[in-house]
Amino acid sequence: MRTITIGIALLASLVVPACFGQLTPEQKEQDFDVLAGLYAKNYAPYEWKKQAFGFDLLRTAPWLERVRSSKSDLEFYEICIEYVSSLQDSHVWFGVPSDFRATLNIGLDIYDGKVLIEAIDRTRLPLARFPFVIGDEVVSVDGVAVEAVIENLSKFVRQANPRSTRRFAAAYIASRSQAVIPRAPELGESATVVVRRANGAEETYTLPWTKTGTPLTVGPVPSPKRTAVRGASRIDDADPVPDQEAAPPAYELAWRKVQQSGVSDSRGLVGYGARNPIYVLPAGFLLRQGASAADFFVSGTYQSAGQRIGYIRIPNYGTLSPAVLTTFEREIAFFQQNTDGLVVDQMRNTGGFLCFGENVVARLTPNEFRPIGYQIRATRAWLLDFYNDLQSARAGGADTWIIDLYENLFQQVNHAYSENRGLTGPVPLCSLGMTRQPAKDSAGRSIAYTKPLLMLIDEFSTSTADSVPAMLQDAGRGILFGMRTNGAGGTNTSFYTGAYSEGLAGMTLGIMTRKEPIATPEYPTGPYIENIGVRPDIEYDYMTRDNLLQQGRPFVAAFTEAIVNAIRTGGK
Repeated sequence: MRTITIGIALLASLVVPACFGQLTPEQKEQDFDVLAGLYAKNYAPYEWKKQAFGFDLLRTAPWLERVRSSKSDLEFYEICIEYVSSLQDSHVWFGVPSDFRATLNIGLDIYDGKVLIEAIDRTRLPLARFPFVIGDEVVSVDGVAVEAVIENLSKFVRQANPRSTRRFAAAYIASRSQAVIPRAPELGESATVVVRRANGAEETYTLPWTKTGTPLTVGPVPSPKRTAVRGASRIDDADPVPDQEAAPPAYELAWRKVQQSGVSDSRGLVGYGARNPIYVLPAGFLLRQGASAADFFVSGTYQSAGQRIGYIRIPNYGTLSPAVLTTFEREIAFFQQNTDGLVVDQMRNTGGFLCFGENVVARLTPNEFRPIGYQIRATRAWLLDFYNDLQSARAGGADTWIIDLYENLFQQVNHAYSENRGLTGPVPLCSLGMTRQPAKDSAGRSIAYTKPLLMLIDEFSTSTADSVPAMLQDAGRGILFGMRTNGAGGTNTSFYTGAYSEGLAGMTLGIMTRKEPIATPEYPTGPYIENIGVRPDIEYDYMTRDNLLQQGRPFVAAFTEAIVNAIRTGGK
């Protein structure tokens, strides 16, 4: 690969030459075959995507035709991204190996169906020169209506949930990463942005693009030659398929890797994975966790209508740290003794370790519940990894439950693999069976919260943050308040995709299953969280202009009213 290094002084006037040597059609076709082959072998929700969307990832002929006729490396990258994003899976992606980014120094999102400004960097866009404010609407960029821009960008940032896709695309209007948008370096020095102010007047501004990182171009890359066998008179220029590892670097503990699930890139979404909530906490809120930068949670209490309400925000499930779980237990113990009801916020939660999420449910549910099951794509790699981990656990004198867990996972994958089935049946990844008891202390006493519970969810409650409300809902525990979750219902890893283009692709290795099939108007009935998401008991949309301008106060009032009503009626 050849990269173009531009000095910092030149970034403001960056222009990417269009005449660099490119990958050959054969090299691009070969790398696309590698990409498609990885999905053919490893992608767990293959059948579900055919049922839900009619997309068959094995039908590559139309894609290969586009690859062969692509005129540049960047166009080839775009085709790879579109192929992967056609799966409409938040866990899958194709990443261009570039750190280049361009931003207009404003943050955009969709409120009341309109693209509104929600953040402004006043160090770069001083009020005197750029008098627009938070809550003003962006109408067009470089003469293109924002809806058309969203439609174009959506093919690069498609999520499991169409609403999530639109919101990510809106964020990318003003923040372009080449890792996701291959042609981002082709942006000019500035963009012409039409803004509609609160009084309805439209104003036009020229906003400079702030560019950082090194733009990427690929090629020319030499191809190895194969001499024809025994006296053949020609050289075959076709490139051999490069050997690919089953996964980049070798798996660590297999069960730990397969049960890790989440999306780490915020992609410009305000508050995604952030510890602090996106709204201001209620008046009179007494903070317990969150004053120190080292605190993982924000937690505390407040009163409303004579009721004592506990509150805790879980920003992500990205750690299995015993200290974090101990802190959560301590907060739950305090809430059990000192509150009448509890609000748990996992809006814009990026996901993480599935077992962390299951342990949270065990401390919020005082009764037996069903953990999420996972149908794992049965491959030779998983078979060998589970077998080796089983043998290591036995040799190392691991606890019996760990040995039994490895044994179960190995047997499930072995059966599916030997029977040439694509998926195992639903298996637990964090416990030995498909039932689990509430958490207990060393004396065998339950330490789970028993009083009314309300969980805040939205379209960016992702992956493990999909599974947690699903387990609560399946157990009949608590009220889900907000919007349908993301629908990132799988376990994931990543693979390198080709020796020439050096791309990286996210892969869903297993698919989550719930207690019962879910019927929705948008998708076939099925037991999955993938795409379907988890639907709230009380639907309430945070994404309104009132919430933006009032820092979420109407939203806080609405969920407070809901938990107070649950307390008064003895709700779940």
